Amino acid sequence: MTTRTRKARVLMAAAQPQIVVKVDRRSPDGHVGFLSVHNPAKLNVLSSALMDAFVAAVAKLGQDEALRVLVVTGTGNKAFIGGADIDEMARLDAASARAFITRVHRCCEALRNLPVPVIARIDGYTLGAGLELAAACDLRVATESAQFGMPEVRLGMPSVVEAALLPTLVGWGRAREMLLLGEIVTAHEAARWGLIERVVPADALDQAVERWIQAVLAAEPRAVRLQKLLIRTWEKLPLTDAIKAGIDSFVSAFETDEPSRAIAKFRARRRP
Repeated sequence: MTTRTRKARVLMAAAQPQIVVKVDRRSPDGHVGFLSVHNPAKLNVLSSALMDAFVAAVAKLGQDEALRVLVVTGTGNKAFIGGADIDEMARLDAASARAFITRVHRCCEALRNLPVPVIARIDGYTLGAGLELAAACDLRVATESAQFGMPEVRLGMPSVVEAALLPTLVGWGRAREMLLLGEIVTAHEAARWGLIERVVPADALDQAVERWIQAVLAAEPRAVRLQKLLIRTWEKLPLTDAIKAGIDSFVSAFETDEPSRAIAKFRARRRP
């Protein structure tokens, strides 16, 4: 095989839609995962094949006990994820629609079930299934040029699955506005509404993500995992039961020596 042929094959492979995963092993017990949806020719939209690969990749990352945080993004600066593949949706019927939309849900559910925090690194269009994935993340930071929308009603279908998370982020009024009108929202509007946590210039996006990564790494790993699990539990419970679940989680923290070690380090830093 010639060098030119090898280069051509590498370029062809890079052009193929795929889920790209990298793990930054910053210490023996401090791994940072980066997952990118790579389909830049189509605004990183999610086909069924990409969604299956996404779920499998997240499941594999979840098996890494040293994983501390996952960053999810899309290739390039035109789109985080531009939605689900509209060409594939055009071929759906009542029999195939359920399997397709369930795949979207499984992608979102995979992020919500991952035991560590998930950061959405957002640049460009974040539409439909892409916005549902962003909503399923724990933290969201976007560039000033990012745009958000749920345009499904303009395509003859309702916004579903993890669109159900939107009222908890933006309130029922804003959620109705997004879902019933299908209009695009700017990054600054999204931040004012509570849809995202931070808006930054494009050249500050990676720095903002890194600040959050460092904050997670500075916290105690088991405590962070317990906290994410508790937050998920709170979503399902009335207040009284949520408080009881919190008490159980607090007790669970003391099943290891992590609190005593962390408190000792904190007290040592306070000494003159």
